[in-house]
This record gives sequence, structure tokens and C-alpha cells, in this order.
Amino acid sequence: MAESLDIRFTQFLLESKALKFGEFTLKSGRKSPYFINAGAFNDGRKIATLGAFYAEKIAAEIEAGNLPNDIDTVFGPAYKGIPLGVSTAIALTSAHGMEVGYTFDRKEKKDHGDGGMMVGTQLVDGMKVLLVDDVMTAGTAVREVIPKLKAEADVEVVGLVLSVDRMEKTKDSDTSAVKAVEAEFGFPVFSIANVKEIFEAGQHIETADGTPYVTPQIAAAAEAYLAQYGA
Repeated sequence: MAESLDIRFTQFLLESKALKFGEFTLKSGRKSPYFINAGAFNDGRKIATLGAFYAEKIAAEIEAGNLPNDIDTVFGPAYKGIPLGVSTAIALTSAHGMEVGYTFDRKEKKDHGDGGMMVGTQLVDGMKVLLVDDVMTAGTAVREVIPKLKAEADVEVVGLVLSVDRMEKTKDSDTSAVKAVEAEFGFPVFSIANVKEIFEAGQHIETADGTPYVTPQIAAAAEAYLAQYGA
């Protein structure tokens, strides 16, 4: 029996050293016992594999009827989202037969050459845009990027796909960041895996010396963190 997507993805995170354990201060100010570092996907094989995972999740949600099958472009917000958008578009085309573009934003508007704020497939009215990003803790990046998209054209954002859902409540409520974004913008948010799936899988995936990546101590620290901040 083939291993599930979340188990295969967890193995990839661990082997790529993208999932780290310790004490990490997040942008939110919370001190987390784990951290997912998108910067670890730093060569062609890793970013191609990551894009394939995104494409597999997207294809599954299209088949389930949760995403449309006529997505025009995959948008990855600068800077970390750029390789995600490009690699996902490549994988959707090569592995799933979808003709889809990629788009990302500039941090500053270019006033020479081709100009503008967007690179890649240019946005026009009526386009169906799928967002990709790495990890959502508070949803800040989404709230920054939606006005940029709408300023370019009257596009339809059909969804957002994350690598990992940290399953944390927002600062001022008991609602998760994912649910808050869904309620605010009206599009679905999916993740390749969530932290509970990752920690469950990590207890059964062993390092080279035969010990599990997620030891009982690491699992206990994660559970305590989610008990305080989880939604």
C-alpha cells in the first residue's frame, strides 16, 4: 500500500532538514519548539520535489471538486513564494497535463523595460489565480498580496495552497489563521500536511541511527505549544 501524501511529505521535510526542532522565535513573537525553513529547499532536486508535492495536492483538490480545473496562473509572493510558484507550475504541466502559468510580484514597481509590479504571466480581468506559500502562522502575507493582485486586474483568487498548516489561532481570537483567511477572503486554503500529521508521521520515521526523528520529548514540547496556541 502506497504511503499517504502527509507521510511522504514529512519524510521529505526531515531528509531536507527543512523541519527543525529547538526553540525558534516566530514573526508573531511566539517561541516555537519547531520551525519549517523554506530556505532548506536550496537545490534543483529539492525544489523540484517540493513543486511536485504542491502539484499533487492541487491535482487531488481539483479531482475532489474543491479547486477549478482551469486555473490560469500560480502566484507565489516574493521572495520565498517565487520558487514555489515556478516549480509548482512546472510540475502541474509536466506531471498533470495542465497548461498553467506562473506569476510573482516585485517588491518595488519597475519603471523601465517591461515595467510593472508583476513578473511572468501577466494578470488580466477574469483570470483564475491560485496562490502558493510556504507556512501560514498569522496570514499576514496573504493580506498583503491580495490588494496587489486586485490592483493589477479583476482576477478571481480560487484558493491558497500551503506546504504546512501550523494550526495556530490568530493573536486576537481562537480561530485558526487558515480559517480566518478563508472567512475574510472567501476562498479555500489547503496544506500538503498539517503539524499534527507531521508530528505523528515523524514518530515513525527513523534517522540513520535508528531513532525516530520525533522523540517523545519533541512530541511533548509540540503538544504543549499547540495546547497554548493551537486552534
